[in-house]
Amino acid sequence: MNPRFTYDLKLAGRALVAGADEAGRGSLAGPLVAAAVAFDYARFTDEGFAALEGLDDSKRHTRESRERLYGVVLAHATQIAVVSCAAPSIDARGLHVCNLFALERALAALRPAPEIALVDGFTINDSAVPHRGVVGGDGLSAVVAAASIVAKVTRDRFMIAMHERWPQYGFNGHVGYAAPEHRDAIVEHGVCELHRLSFQSVAYRQLGLGLATGEGREPTPQPASALPAE
Repeated sequence: MNPRFTYDLKLAGRALVAGADEAGRGSLAGPLVAAAVAFDYARFTDEGFAALEGLDDSKRHTRESRERLYGVVLAHATQIAVVSCAAPSIDARGLHVCNLFALERALAALRPAPEIALVDGFTINDSAVPHRGVVGGDGLSAVVAAASIVAKVTRDRFMIAMHERWPQYGFNGHVGYAAPEHRDAIVEHGVCELHRLSFQSVAYRQLGLGLATGEGREPTPQPASALPAE
């Protein structure tokens, strides 16, 4: 059996267990996406455990294997909730605040509430759902790994779709992260509506956009014009 299932079963037994994780925290463009996934282990069969044998932290998978696992998670999860925070919200409220908000809202959307909830990395203050933070949880727990897959695939699909509107940035490849080609595109084309302007990016500084986080940052530059979809 996948050791991440063993972790969950030793911790919670045959209970309704939820995991929460996010994707996009370190990107230059696009939303932060949090997902909560619940597995009812009382109803899990050997077939379910076998189908999800490859479940692991989304970062350890290729785009193709994440897509495959995404469908399997949807087929075996009791509940799934996804919450997204767009770039303007991240700029206005701060990345960490948005991260906690999205994780909390995703867990709170699960009905019925899980008997045990696990969050990757840390606990969330003021959460109505009792939970525990698990450092490296997406590599230890099956439900947290499932949440990481759902969050990552959901976000990647959105960014790939946005490539049709802004093909000059290559969102279909790096999906908004700080790849060299993305930084080069920002230098050449400026920023678009998807870019987070509260990050101290090298590319932004090269453009003369040394934006500071929080209050008192410099005025937002005009976004690059959207190119028509081909």
